[in-house]
Amino acid sequence: MNLPPLDADFLQAFLTDLLNTPSPTGFAHRAIDLTYRTLQAVVPEADLRVTPKGALVARWEVPTAGAPRALTAHVDTLGAVVKEIKPNGRLKLSRIGGFPWNFVEGEGVWVHPVEGEPVPGTLLLTAASVHVYGKEAYDAPRDDEHMEVRLDAVVHSAEDVAALGVGVGDFVSFEPRVRWQNGFVRSRHLDDKAAVACVVAAAKALHDAGLQPARTTYLHISNYEEVGHGAAAGLPAEVAELLSVDMAAVGKGQTSDEFHATLCVKDSSGPYHYGLTRQLRCLAEENGIPYKVDVYPHYGSDGEAAWRAGLDAAVALIGPGVDASHNYERTHMDALRATTRWLLAYLLAE
Repeated sequence: MNLPPLDADFLQAFLTDLLNTPSPTGFAHRAIDLTYRTLQAVVPEADLRVTPKGALVARWEVPTAGAPRALTAHVDTLGAVVKEIKPNGRLKLSRIGGFPWNFVEGEGVWVHPVEGEPVPGTLLLTAASVHVYGKEAYDAPRDDEHMEVRLDAVVHSAEDVAALGVGVGDFVSFEPRVRWQNGFVRSRHLDDKAAVACVVAAAKALHDAGLQPARTTYLHISNYEEVGHGAAAGLPAEVAELLSVDMAAVGKGQTSDEFHATLCVKDSSGPYHYGLTRQLRCLAEENGIPYKVDVYPHYGSDGEAAWRAGLDAAVALIGPGVDASHNYERTHMDALRATTRWLLAYLLAE
């Protein structure tokens, strides 16, 4: 199979824009809008809509008899909401998604009021200074009670914070700090914006080459994956195969690395569909796509959310290897290219 060329410059530029667009779960509408506008421009033949839940669904219809297929990836990320405004003007948070507080300690944040511009700040330990707190700065637990946001505004009281328009329930996003160097991209939220960029880049590559998928294909961009129910809605019952595209976890005991795409055969909820995973292995080998096979014991995906919601389809999972998942993450352009080429091979397969 001759795969169409990949526009790597587009992939990098779109991924950078997406990473710089705040989208904690529940507040992903700006990232959905960016992806909508980008898909509309690069695949004008696709029919796009935003679901009542806020997900993006693109239907790329082709005149074939084969049952429709779908790709799913998610733009929502880890984040937080304001839980409490303290008397001294600091903010107590409630986490969105699964991560320990020490993974974001010292990170810049943006608080998003219902009205008005985002307010910058920093996520700190309540005992943030060793010169003041001594041993407590080392020993204090990193938990909801000992972490707070220091706003970059002149506030000394809860009333001062309220005057800024900041209140309980406002969303908080973490600064991504996107950096490209030596083929690597390091940033927060490569899970799963790296995969979304691969999906969009694959669609663009097909369109630019004057090609189309072998079957009618849905591109499903979800907005609630980090809390477990992203693809539980929005996928039509006619879909016979669902390929979930999400980051591959790199670390001790894993085969995944930052330079390959990975096929996950099993995660915390059990195995994926044997027939579809076998087909993906064959496609990778036939097209010279570098890939790994792995198992993730502390991992779930939108494919499983779709299964739990009753989607009667074969489901498989691939994605680029990402180091330090749910932390300050990193991957390499080699993994992004491999994932995008694998998607192209799958979309063109009969």
